[in-house]
Amino acid sequence: MKSLDAVAAAPLQYDPNHFVDQLSARLKVKNDAALCRQLGISPPLISKIRHQRLPIGASLLIRAHEVTGLAIAELRALMGDRRRKYRIGEGFGKAA
Repeated sequence: MKSLDAVAAAPLQYDPNHFVDQLSARLKVKNDAALCRQLGISPPLISKIRHQRLPIGASLLIRAHEVTGLAIAELRALMGDRRRKYRIGEGFGKAA
């Protein structure tokens, strides 16, 4: 279930900057370097996400969930992901 804060703060489309800014605000850190230390990730990762050279991946969502305590659905809402279901291709999990 989404909290009212996540719904009110959710962008209408994919916005990685909004996601990073909201994580920074919730963790009360001053900059991206401090956010990286809190999440245990390298600073170039946040830079690539901010410049949309790298999408927000599942591992970052899970780490953000562990650190903030926010539900994955709330985190997805913060980044503008409005999909209700994920589709996995037919070849997923099959040996080549």
